[in-house]
Amino acid sequence: MRLTRVITVFTTAVLILLPGSAFANSFTAAVPQPGAVLTISPNSISITTASPLSGQGSLIVVNDPNGLTVDDGSITINGNNAIVGMAELKKSGVYTVNYTLLSDTEDPLTGAYTFLFKAPASLGTPTPAPTTGGSYQGEKNLNDGSNTFIYVLLVLAGFVFIFLIWYAKITFGGTKKQKRK
Repeated sequence: MRLTRVITVFTTAVLILLPGSAFANSFTAAVPQPGAVLTISPNSISITTASPLSGQGSLIVVNDPNGLTVDDGSITINGNNAIVGMAELKKSGVYTVNYTLLSDTEDPLTGAYTFLFKAPASLGTPTPAPTTGGSYQGEKNLNDGSNTFIYVLLVLAGFVFIFLIWYAKITFGGTKKQKRK
């Protein structure tokens, strides 16, 4: 009877604690890509995630090398893509893209990445060039660390579960040897 209660409590605790962390959204691609070196000012920043995004509450902010905001604040959500419009970049340096992307079914995805913009010597009207949104493979997935942590927790939970069964069997239901006279 007590073994059943211990197993029920343990299983309930595992089911309550794991879903929040195990199903987090993840960053899959961006245009421009993190670490990219640009010579033409982008007219927008696009981030793609593994899960569909919510139309409300998502935010992408782009800062220039001095920390000033250079995006226009107009974010568009289209399925797994979030796009923010940009003002024309005029200053060379490292630009930072900070994002908080919300999903209806997942935890918020928060992070940042940088790209380098090299302004041309003379500012003219740049010729628009099509950008391709291939999958970003340059760095590790941002969620690799949390996924590993969850797998370690699952293995440890399995060991605790096995130990509790063994302990309950020894304590409450083990067979006792009779002493010989």
